Amino acid sequence: MPGTPTAPPPLDPLIDAVEGAEVLDGPAKPIGKLVRDVFGPGVVRDILSGTWLSHSLHPILTDVVIGSWTSATILDLIGGDDDGAAASRLIGVGIAAYAPTAVTGTVDWADSEAVDDRVRRTGLVHAAGNLTALGLYAASLAARRKGNHGRGKLLGLAGAGVMGAAGFLGGHLSFVRGVGVNQTVFDEGSVPEDWTDACAADNLKPGEPRSAVVGDTPVMLIRHDDGLHALHDRCSHRGCSLTDMGELEGEIVTCGCHGSQFDVRDGTVQRGPAATAQPVYEARESDGRIQVRLAS
Repeated sequence: MPGTPTAPPPLDPLIDAVEGAEVLDGPAKPIGKLVRDVFGPGVVRDILSGTWLSHSLHPILTDVVIGSWTSATILDLIGGDDDGAAASRLIGVGIAAYAPTAVTGTVDWADSEAVDDRVRRTGLVHAAGNLTALGLYAASLAARRKGNHGRGKLLGLAGAGVMGAAGFLGGHLSFVRGVGVNQTVFDEGSVPEDWTDACAADNLKPGEPRSAVVGDTPVMLIRHDDGLHALHDRCSHRGCSLTDMGELEGEIVTCGCHGSQFDVRDGTVQRGPAATAQPVYEARESDGRIQVRLAS
């Protein structure tokens, strides 16, 4: 019947409990700060963040770990080769891929935990679950190598359960809290196709960025000697305002939150951790007004 309330998803209480666990802030805050200090803006950070891929590197690596361990457990359940060597090799692949996967995920998390308590707490539990799964699969591999295949299979099954719970929290971080997701993607088409007033021309001084809302989109406006520039004002990495928190030097704007750099002429990423370019728009001055429209 229309209008009839439905029951909340069964795992909502778990998510609420994790996101509201203030006790987790104690260990999580210094870990996040340490990660940001160690992996500051630069080549290493760009590699770990996936700047060179144009999207986050972490999800690709998680597929290796999850796929390997899940496949090993499936072989255990349905029957694999007689000596169990295939399952053991798959577990080994997952263990080998764990470290780079954890590092890339931690780097993504550290940029978000400082501004979102929910991400901070959920990420810590997610990491603890993954580390537990690693321990269980490592113990499973050790048991198999000693010839105790029954114990190895049980430990692998336990590892799969913990990994599934941790993966659920990881999905929540990405798909609900937006960690590692392009923060501008749903705004790209909300700037009108027709020329739309953004601000008075006199209010836009050379070299002094100004923010305006055009349509439903926050836009960063810049007047340079070579003309006007307009690009999405929220950094694609974690949504910080480039106008309020950024620094403009020549044609490059640096986000004040995490150090991502963009060319204001075409929005391309000049330095990570951002992996996605900023949307750019057409801008002009007409009848004393700065006008913006969707780039053709």
